[in-house]
Amino acid sequence: MAVATHQTALKGAPATGLASLIEASKTRFVRYRVYRRTVNELSELSNRELADLGLHRSMIRRVAMQAAEEYVAH
Repeated sequence: MAVATHQTALKGAPATGLASLIEASKTRFVRYRVYRRTVNELSELSNRELADLGLHRSMIRRVAMQAAEEYVAH
């Protein structure tokens, strides 16, 4: 009986690993999409519009990364 339980546990392990791999891939894809969309939208703004938001053009990638991380965290 202990052998059967052990084999059952081993059979479930790869499926769980695969499921977590797929979930991690989905999360990375969503994070990347939010990052790219944010970079694109902020890049279209003029320097004046960015300044009104309290941003400099050199800050766009960092702000986009923060937005993507926050989006995935929620």
